[in-house]
Amino acid sequence: MRVRLLACMCIAFLTRPVVAGEHWPEFRGPNGTGIAADADLPAEFGENQNVTWKTPIHGWGHSSPVVWGDQVWMTTATEDGLKMSAVCVAAKTGKVVHDLLLFQNKSVSPDQHASNSFASCTPTIEEGRVYCHFGHYGTACVDTKTGKVVWQRRDIVVDEFRGPASSPILFENLLIVNCDGVDVQFVLALDKRTGKTVWKADRTIDYGTEVGDLKKGYGTPSLIEVGGTPQLVSPSAVETITYDPRTGKELWRVRHGGMNAAARPLAADGLIYIAAGKDDTSLVAVRPGKGDLTKTGIAWKSGKGVSQKPSPLLIDGLLFMINDAGIASCRDAKTGEILWNERLGGDFWASPVSDGKKIFCFAKDGKIPVFAASDEFKLLAENQFEEGFHSTPAIAGNAMFVRSRHHLYRVEKQ
Repeated sequence: MRVRLLACMCIAFLTRPVVAGEHWPEFRGPNGTGIAADADLPAEFGENQNVTWKTPIHGWGHSSPVVWGDQVWMTTATEDGLKMSAVCVAAKTGKVVHDLLLFQNKSVSPDQHASNSFASCTPTIEEGRVYCHFGHYGTACVDTKTGKVVWQRRDIVVDEFRGPASSPILFENLLIVNCDGVDVQFVLALDKRTGKTVWKADRTIDYGTEVGDLKKGYGTPSLIEVGGTPQLVSPSAVETITYDPRTGKELWRVRHGGMNAAARPLAADGLIYIAAGKDDTSLVAVRPGKGDLTKTGIAWKSGKGVSQKPSPLLIDGLLFMINDAGIASCRDAKTGEILWNERLGGDFWASPVSDGKKIFCFAKDGKIPVFAASDEFKLLAENQFEEGFHSTPAIAGNAMFVRSRHHLYRVEKQ
C-alpha cells in the first residue's frame, strides 16, 4: 500500500477564490478535479438510506448541479428542446427556490442525438451570479438572489450536430467556453459582467479530414498555473491547445488523436493529463512548454481502458478512471503503468467524484459502485437507485448532490 505524500508541484491548478468545502462552482468542482478532500461521505446510500431529501426536477438535463452556499443550480430542458430552463434548489431543504424559463426555441437541430439532452452543459456559479450555457441556443447570466436575467446571448454561431455539452468556466472577469462544432471550432471568452465578446480563438488544427463529425468536441477547459503564468488547457478533437486565458493567444499544443473530447484535463507533479476521446493513444501525460510539444513533451501515452466521456481522477500520484463500458482502472500517474483494472459492468457517462478516500461512480442503470482510492482494488459498496445517471454529482460540505434522470438527491451520513 502506498504512503500518501503531499508533493510539491511546479504546476498548480489556478483556482477561484472560494471557501474550500462550501462551494462546488463548476463542472468537476472548484478546480475541475472532481475531488472534495475535506468531505466525509457515506459509502453506502440509496433511495431510503443516507438521503436527506429528494426533489423532482422537471424536463431532461445531463448538466451537473453546481453549489454556492445554500443554493444548488442546474439546467434542464423539455425533451423536444423547445424550452430551456434553470432550476435552483435550497441545499438544506430541497425546496425549489427558482424555476426560470430562460430560452424558448421555435425549432431545434434535427441532428440532436437521442441519448443527449438539450441541457447537457453544466452552469458555473459565483457570489450573486450563475451562468447558464446551452450551446448555440443561448447563454444567460442570472442574478442568484432575484432570479432576474442580467444578460443573454443568442448569437454564438456553431453547429454542435449531436447537441451541445461543453461547459463554461470563469477566469477573472471572463466566462470561457469551448465551441467545437462540425462546421467551426473556436474558444470564446465573454465579459461576465455584460456578455460581450472579449476574445475568440479559432482552432488552427489539421484534423486530417473534411468530415465535420470527426472535428466536434464536448470538452471543458481547465485553468492551470505554470511558473506563475495562467494557462487555459483546452482539449479538442485530435489536439489540445493551451491559451493565455486573458488574450486567447496560443501558448502550446499537443497532438494526441481522438475525437469527441469530453474529459477535463488534470495537472500534478509537472505533468498535464489529457483524455481526448476515442483513439489508441488518446490518454497522454504532457510536460508543458512552448510551441508544438507532440515530439518533445509527451511523457507517456496509452489507449488501454481509456474513457471517452467520464473524466479521470488524480489522487496521491494515482490516476483513476472508469471507462464508458464500466471498466475501472488505476495507473501510476508518473509512468502510466496500469496497477489494476476491474470490470464493474454497466454503462457510464457521468464522471466519478471522490472525497479523497473513496471513489463514487454513477451508471446509466442507477448502479453506484464505490471503491477505495488505493493502488489495490477494494470495492466498498455497490448502491442502486431506481433511476439512472448521466449527470456528474457535486459535493459541498459533507453532502453529495446527485442528479438522476428526474430527481436531485442530497446524500450524506444520517
